[in-house]
Amino acid sequence: MKNIGFVLYEDFQIVGFAAATVFEVANMDAAAPLYAITMLSEHGGPVKSSCGVRIDTVAFGSQVFDSVIVLGALNAVEASAAMIDFLRRASVESRRVASICTGAFMLAAAGLLDGRRVTTHWYEARNLQRLYPKARVEEDSIFVKDGNVWSSAGMTASIDLCLALLEADHGVELARLVARKMVMYHRRSGGQSQFSALLELEPKSDRIQNALAYAKSNLRKELSVDELADAANLSRRQFSRSFRLETGQSPAKAVETLRLEAARLMIEETTHSIDVVARESGFADTERMRRAFIRVYGQPPQAIKRAAQRGV
Repeated sequence: MKNIGFVLYEDFQIVGFAAATVFEVANMDAAAPLYAITMLSEHGGPVKSSCGVRIDTVAFGSQVFDSVIVLGALNAVEASAAMIDFLRRASVESRRVASICTGAFMLAAAGLLDGRRVTTHWYEARNLQRLYPKARVEEDSIFVKDGNVWSSAGMTASIDLCLALLEADHGVELARLVARKMVMYHRRSGGQSQFSALLELEPKSDRIQNALAYAKSNLRKELSVDELADAANLSRRQFSRSFRLETGQSPAKAVETLRLEAARLMIEETTHSIDVVARESGFADTERMRRAFIRVYGQPPQAIKRAAQRGV
């Protein structure tokens, strides 16, 4: 059985606790318990979360854990001397250490991110890079593995991180089963963007939302403005004006954003060839898709595919 220590501190963000459910459900589905979970803190006893809920913890001690996972907070918290000492010992004694959200600042303060790739919540990523220039911060990744150090983006990305840890321990089938039982729409790969295209567009009215939902479900089509206007039950002129007012983009630009998101997800989550991805996501040809990837992601589809295959 693998011992996992979750590290808490005052005003930690409680969403990170959802990550512990991954190991709880894995224990339920295995023939024998796979993980033991311990909540840790500097002094032990009740530790208050940012929403006021208190969690009982055990004080740092001599116990060695297979994995140590530092939870995040709504704002980066300065690591105490005891926290830094504990994490440095864990980096040597434990098989792996990990951070959720702004927990990465704790690992960085302990010197564990020097020269390593890391991610954190997108809102704090540039601050992390500024304070710890030796770290290689990837501000758009869901989670990152560099040696025995793992890190995740904020909030629900903690679940993606722990599913990846579970998969590394016990294989993809158990990880998929746990994801299904946790009612996850899909498991996100580490390199997938922290941003959702539909969330970024933020349409206000049902009609524009309907048009975008139609586009997302019909990416293989040409998706002309007239077709989208019909889906929104608006005239072409009304639709174009309302669309730009609500999303800040033209319909053509928004459709390309949806195509890019779908194409990247297929590249990271499937074994489809680049040709198939271009066709299924609605790009006219692979060259047009390549140019769009370089413009938006800074690298071609093939580079993202190679990174996904390496599990980064």
